[in-house]
Order: sequence, then structure tokens, then C-alpha cells
Amino acid sequence: MNTPQHRIGSGFGAQSTTRDVLRGIDLTGRLAVVTGGYSGLGLETTRALAGAGARVVVPARRRAVAEEAVAGIEGDVEVDELDLSDLESVRGFAGRFLASGRGIDMMVNNAGVMASPERRVGPGWEAQFATNHLGHYALVNRLWPAIEEGGARVVSLSSRGHQLSGIRWDDVHFARGYDKWQAYGQAKTANVLFAVRLDALGRDAGVRAFAVHPGQILTELARHLSTEEMLGRGWIDERGRPVGSGFKTPEQGAATQVWAATSPQLAGLGGVYCEDCDIAEPLTDAADELTSGVRGYATDPGQAERLWELSAELTGVDAFAAGR
Repeated sequence: MNTPQHRIGSGFGAQSTTRDVLRGIDLTGRLAVVTGGYSGLGLETTRALAGAGARVVVPARRRAVAEEAVAGIEGDVEVDELDLSDLESVRGFAGRFLASGRGIDMMVNNAGVMASPERRVGPGWEAQFATNHLGHYALVNRLWPAIEEGGARVVSLSSRGHQLSGIRWDDVHFARGYDKWQAYGQAKTANVLFAVRLDALGRDAGVRAFAVHPGQILTELARHLSTEEMLGRGWIDERGRPVGSGFKTPEQGAATQVWAATSPQLAGLGGVYCEDCDIAEPLTDAADELTSGVRGYATDPGQAERLWELSAELTGVDAFAAGR
């Protein structure tokens, strides 16, 4: 049975922190994998999960930077190498992890890029789609034996930015002209559709999947945006400080993905998009401005299945394929 895309009244909200959502939760003996878990929201997620007793594995493109970033965290954290835009790197990390014989209890697909200049990776793939979606798709499928063993929750970091674009089925890789925000929107829609399909495929094995919007937080994710662009969007003032009350602290921004990964309130649920530490409401209008809620195209099971099939074709990986 599909989980309704409606609020459950979690009691948390936009100002809730990782500390709030983890209060009373003991993660001792559990293992989490947090991609990009060494900067921004990923670092806060690593700190929160390790602080609650979990062992946290941080796959990182910049291993030395990651080791320095997590060095001060109290708890059990290990760093390994992973570049999500390189499928051989994904294969290598997954192989090393599976060889350790450990199961995964929580998988947080946190790493990503936003509104980057046009860049091609692999066989000419658009980099935002490749890094934010295809890399995580391949990683989860390669790690599936460990994910299945742990009956894991898999949490994919999406964004309200998914409202900028559905999947461009006729030009996924922007061969006919690149728009950095459309590319970001498509990648974030893909993150939601991935969670919808993975949940449908994995629920009988006890694996549930969620997509989350963390809120507005100024982190390294905005590194590709100029000061002028952020000023123009009204995100910062001339001193570089966030403008308005809509911005969250990193600890508040990481709260929704930590809640989705750990909360007993979500037991038996999955395949939904969450924001502000609750399941989000579906959007029924076509407002031009980004707003709370999730677009129907991002949670459509048919589109989720179609994206899974495309991703399997592109990456050559599908843990659920017949005869695997």
C-alpha cells in the first residue's frame, strides 16, 4: 500500500534541529552511509548520527578534506573515497564496503551540486543529473546486498527546486542547450522519483525510501553562484548575510533528512517527499514561484518506473533485474 503524500502531524517544524528530532533515539550498533557527509548539511548529518551512537561512513570525493572536517566529531566516523560522477569510483567504493561484510541501516544520499556551469561527465552526461541522480542510483544498487541486510532507510536529498523542471525525457542531458536551473530542477525531480521507485521495489525486503527538501540554507552548495546572483535573488545582503526569516541554520536544514532516516514516526511508511520534518503536501496549483509541497510529476509511480529503467540502461546497474 502506498503511503499518502500528506502530513502526519510529526510535532516538528521548520525550526526543529537535528538534536530535536533525535531526542530519545539511540543509534548504538547501527551503521549509516552519508555521501558528502563532510560539508554543509552532510557534516551536520554525520555529527548528529554519530552523536546518537551510529557508526557513520562518509564517502568523499576530497578524502583529505573530509578527514580533516570530521576529525573533531565525537563518535565513530570513517572516511572513504567516492566520486559520484565516476561510475568506476562508485564501483570501487561499493566493492570495498561490501567486502567488509557490514549491513547498512541508514543511507543518506546527501552529496550534490547546484546550478553549476555546463559540464559533461562519463559518456557525455550532464553533470548535475549524473552526480545528483545517476551516481546515487548506481551506488544504492551496488550496495543493495548491504542495504537489504540492514533493512535500511534510504534518504535522498531533493529540493523545492524540483518544481523548476520535470524529467526532460526528450533531452535529459541538455544536448539542445543548457540551462543550469532547469538542469538542477530535473536532477532534484529525479531524486524524488528515485525514492518513489526504490520504496516500491524494496519495501518487501524491509527497505523504505524517502526524498527530502531541507529548506533554504547557505552552504557550499551555492559555490557556483556569484555574489551578484545571490544579491539579485534576494538571498543575501551586501555584507553576504542571509536575508529574511526563511533561511535555516545547517542544524535545522539537516533535521529533515535525519528525521527521515531515524524517526519511529515513519515506521511502515515510505516513498514520499518530506519537508520541515514532516511529509509534505501535494501541490495542486501551477504557481510560478517555488513554494511548499511537491509536484505531482515528482511522485508519479509511472514516471518513477520509467526513470529507473533509463537509469539502469545508462549505468548498466540494476539490483532488481531478473537474473542478476
